Amino acid sequence: MPRVLQLAAEIYPLVKTGGLADVVAALPPALVRAGADVRLLLPGLPAIAEALLQPDTVGEIGPAFGAARITLRLGRLPGSPVLAYVVDAPYLYRRGGGPYQDDRGADWPDNLQRFALLGWLGTHLAAGELDPGWTPDVVHAHDWHAAMACAYMRAHPATRATSVFTVHNLAYQGLFSPGDFGALALPPHYMSPEGLEFHGQLSFMKAGLKFADRISTVSPTYAREIATPEFGCGLDGVIRARQSDVSGILNGVDRDVWSPESDPGLASRYSAERPQGKRECKAALQQEMALPPDAGAPLLAVVSRLSGQKGLDLVLGVLPALLRLGAQLVVVGTGEPALEAALRDAARAEPLRVAVRLVYDEALAHRVIAGADAILVPSRFEPCGLTQMYGLRYGTLPLVRSVGGLADTVVDASAANLRNGTGTGFVFNDATPAALEQAVERLVALYHRPSDWQQAMRRAMAETFSWDQAAVQYMALYRGAMTANR
Repeated sequence: MPRVLQLAAEIYPLVKTGGLADVVAALPPALVRAGADVRLLLPGLPAIAEALLQPDTVGEIGPAFGAARITLRLGRLPGSPVLAYVVDAPYLYRRGGGPYQDDRGADWPDNLQRFALLGWLGTHLAAGELDPGWTPDVVHAHDWHAAMACAYMRAHPATRATSVFTVHNLAYQGLFSPGDFGALALPPHYMSPEGLEFHGQLSFMKAGLKFADRISTVSPTYAREIATPEFGCGLDGVIRARQSDVSGILNGVDRDVWSPESDPGLASRYSAERPQGKRECKAALQQEMALPPDAGAPLLAVVSRLSGQKGLDLVLGVLPALLRLGAQLVVVGTGEPALEAALRDAARAEPLRVAVRLVYDEALAHRVIAGADAILVPSRFEPCGLTQMYGLRYGTLPLVRSVGGLADTVVDASAANLRNGTGTGFVFNDATPAALEQAVERLVALYHRPSDWQQAMRRAMAETFSWDQAAVQYMALYRGAMTANR
């Protein structure tokens, strides 16, 4: 039974800025079911520190990374079967705002210290120096916030554990001034092109890519894409050099959280066999969003961070065509001010056709995905994407661009695929309004063929993107890495 320490900066439902939190909540319990002994290491952000149940003090650490007092506590988070170490460092973590930014959206100026500490403590746990009663065989670091664990483990001679680094989104790299390198307490040669140096800056993401024993991404297609200049964000050469150590494991869906049969927040629960409830959810969503209660109008939704990466400018570009085709549009999310303003203007101009809620609201996301007929995910790049999988689960057909995990999870409802029973959504290739408009036209045409739409909807709801399947693949990755390290 391998002992696996998972390092991450956020976990659903306590701290969430995106899909990373969902992964960190769902993967560890799945690994336990697969036979691993799993613990978490999380920063003591207010929501996490205050939620820890029956905490025991594992160790007191003297001044480090700008914090005068650091206490490592071990307990359990509500609803989780997995024990969690929480880093109680009030100076670094107990503050308002978000995990990475203040209330104004500016990065915390001490993010280097805040997340280097997370990796540093993970290394000392792996060396058996903080909790001798439990020493991990594998340290699994998630995204740039935890990536320094891989560098510290390489530099620490007493650490025998294997390191695995998962890239959730290569575009967010944890870049800092080279002048801050001294705060990391690493040997000088780590600040070189063979180490953390990246175009004159130091990169936490590069630390994970260079020093992890194994690298994974959150979908097979994204694992291939990041080795190319188009999707590699300047790190494609580093990734190509590690190609034999890179694998893609598709994220799953937590069926305890995302299930139209049991979702407590829906106007009516439903299933592929009992679809009437979805029509009731649509009517309730139209009422909530002050849209006309038109059962015959295809209701399209966007639930997303509002950014260029997510292709929201493409949605704005096809909005006239979407309205011409008789569709309604609901958008929920927050993000770039220019996109927020443009969407707000669109809702003001077409209040009976377009509804926009510029909020992050998990419960509202459930109601929107259940009530919409289709969910738009026209991303320029998408490491995995969970929204389209939630759409499939709820019979809300995804319209996606053929990139990353979107390409791995959605089968285009072409005439041939409808005939052979494999179509589950709508896929387009080019990141242009014209290509998206053609896909929207195909979507609306299928919507007006109810029997074909119902066939695609039933097929979508039959898809199983299970965390248990992903856990089996991670266990194989851990075993391979551990064997290679002996």
